[in-house]
Amino acid sequence: MSGPTDVRPAWTPWRTVFAFGLVSMAADMVYEGMRATAGPFLGTLGASAFTVGLVTGAGEAVALMLRLATGAWADHSGRHWRLTVIGYGMTAVCVPLLAVTPFIGGIGLAAASALILLERTGKAVRSPSKSALLARMATATGRGKGFAVHKAMDQVGAFGGPLLLAGSAALTGVLWPGYALLAIPGAAAMLLLAQLRRRVPSVAEPDPEDGPEPARGATGGLRASLGVDLPGTFHLFSLSAALTTAGLMTFGVISYRFVDIGLISLAAVPLVYALAMAVEAVAALATGGLFDRWGGRVLLGVPFLVAAVPLCVFADQLWLVLVGVVVWGVAYGIQDSTVKAYVADLVPARRRATAYGVFAAVQGVGALVGGGVAGALVTHHVGLLAVLVGVVQALAIILLAVTVVRQPGARPPAPAAAGPSPTSPR
Repeated sequence: MSGPTDVRPAWTPWRTVFAFGLVSMAADMVYEGMRATAGPFLGTLGASAFTVGLVTGAGEAVALMLRLATGAWADHSGRHWRLTVIGYGMTAVCVPLLAVTPFIGGIGLAAASALILLERTGKAVRSPSKSALLARMATATGRGKGFAVHKAMDQVGAFGGPLLLAGSAALTGVLWPGYALLAIPGAAAMLLLAQLRRRVPSVAEPDPEDGPEPARGATGGLRASLGVDLPGTFHLFSLSAALTTAGLMTFGVISYRFVDIGLISLAAVPLVYALAMAVEAVAALATGGLFDRWGGRVLLGVPFLVAAVPLCVFADQLWLVLVGVVVWGVAYGIQDSTVKAYVADLVPARRRATAYGVFAAVQGVGALVGGGVAGALVTHHVGLLAVLVGVVQALAIILLAVTVVRQPGARPPAPAAAGPSPTSPR
C-alpha cells in the first residue's frame, strides 16, 4: 500500500471534482442499472408487490441507516479513502452476481434480495466518507456547484446503466445478461478510484474552516457517534429530509405497478428510468449554483414536487406516468445533490462524515417506512397512498421552513486559489 511519500502532487479543485465524478459515473452505471430493473426482476423470480416494496425499501434504508455507524467510524479512524474503496468494491461485485440468481432454483429470489441488500450496504460503507472527501475537494469551487457537477456526472452513469440493461433485455428478452455486462463499468470504477486515491489526500487533517481540533480520543463516545452534539438546525433538516424521502417512493415500486398493469413493457423499464436519471442530472446542475447564492431556500419546492408524484405515476395514461417520472427525477436531483452541500454548511468540517451518517440514517427510516407503505397500498389503494404522501410533505415543508429561517443561506464559497493546493488538507 502506498505511503505518504508516494502521494503525487494534488490536482486542482475542479480536476479533482471531475475525476471523482468519473468514478461515480462508472459506479452508477452498475448500481443504477440494477435499481432501474430491480422491481420487475424480483417479480420474474416470484416476488409480490409487497415483497418488492419491502426489499427495495429495505435496501434504501440499509444504504442510509448504516451510515450512522460508517460515518462516525470514518471521522474517528480517519480512513475515509479505505471505506470509500471497500464500498465501491461491494457494488462492483454484488450487481454482476445477480446474473446467476435465475439459475439457482427456489433460492433465487432470496439470493437476489440478499445481493441487492449487500450492494446497498456497500453504498452505506462508502457514502459518508465519499461525501466528506468531496466536501473538502469542493471548498474552493463552491460546494453547491461542486456537488452539482459531481451529481450530474454521476447521473450520466445512471443514464447509461439503464440503457445498457434496456438494450440487453431487448436483444435477449431477459434481464440477467445485462447484469453480467455491468461487471465492465464496475472494474473501470475501481481502476479510476485507485488513480484518484494516489492524487488526492485524505481529509483526516484539520480543516481551516474549523477551530482547533479536539484531542484524539475526545470523541464524546456514543453521543458523538449519534450526532447528539450536532447543531439543532441539522437535526431539523434531517427530519424534514426523512419525510421527503418517505414520500419519494423507490422506482422499484413505481415500475412494478406500470409493468403490472401492462402500461409499459419490461424491456422499456430501463428506458423510463434513464429518462428520470437524465432529468436528475439537469435538476442538479440547475440548482447547484443557486444553492451557492440562496442556500437552503432552493429546497423549499421539493415537498411540492414529491406530493405531485403519486398523482401522476399511478395514472392509467402513459403520458401522465412519464410526466410523473420526470417530476420524480427533478425532486431526486435537487434533493440528492443539494442536501449534501447544505449538511456541509450546517456542521463543523471535522464532523461531516458523522453528520452525513446521521442524516442518512434518519432518511433511512423514512425510506423503510415509505417503501413498505407504498408497496402495501400501490396495488389496490392508490388514492389513499397519494393522500398520505401529501400529508407527509406538508409536515416536511414546515420543518424545512423552520430550518431555513434559522440557517437561511450557505456560506460564501471560498475563492479559488492558484495552483493545486486547495484540494490538499491545508
